[in-house]
Amino acid sequence: MIKAITGTKDILPGEIQYWNHLSNIVLSQMNYFNYKEIRTPIFEHTDLFARGIGDSTDIVSKEMYSFTDRSENNITLKPEMTASVVRAFIEHSLGKQSGLNKLFYISPMFRQERPQAGRLRQFHQFGIEALGSHNPSLDAEVIQVAFLILENLGLKNIEVNINSLGVPVEREKFAEAFREFISSKKKSTFGR
Repeated sequence: MIKAITGTKDILPGEIQYWNHLSNIVLSQMNYFNYKEIRTPIFEHTDLFARGIGDSTDIVSKEMYSFTDRSENNITLKPEMTASVVRAFIEHSLGKQSGLNKLFYISPMFRQERPQAGRLRQFHQFGIEALGSHNPSLDAEVIQVAFLILENLGLKNIEVNINSLGVPVEREKFAEAFREFISSKKKSTFGR
């Protein structure tokens, strides 16, 4: 008997109601915050992810489903969505059509990692991207959207913790303070 590939999962009729419930909550919030859905191809040129995510990351070096097609193109099944959204944004000049593009997606993704509890080789991911503005209020909006989705799913006592490494000048001060801290610990621990 042929079975589903290890690391993949069928979504059966008895489970679809939960997927639809989650999708309806997401779509409601996206509509409220004026995010527009974007759908990109399930596969892209491998270079998009190598350039967008970075050649040395585990995703690119170990986890991508990549192959060469009949036309000798290096193709990869999407391991994440941001690179595809940015590619579509640039390719279709969305920035010229609107100064701010608030986009969302719900899409299957693929990572060739060792299957383990809670991690699949094919999984579905929801995400939002706000392109065209550096306004930090968009970061706050993204956090609020995530919070409201979780709250609408019935989660209680949700706590949001926010951290920042700050602007470059602040990060350099932090790095210097950290180096001094480590240096003092090294001296006290190793007697130097």
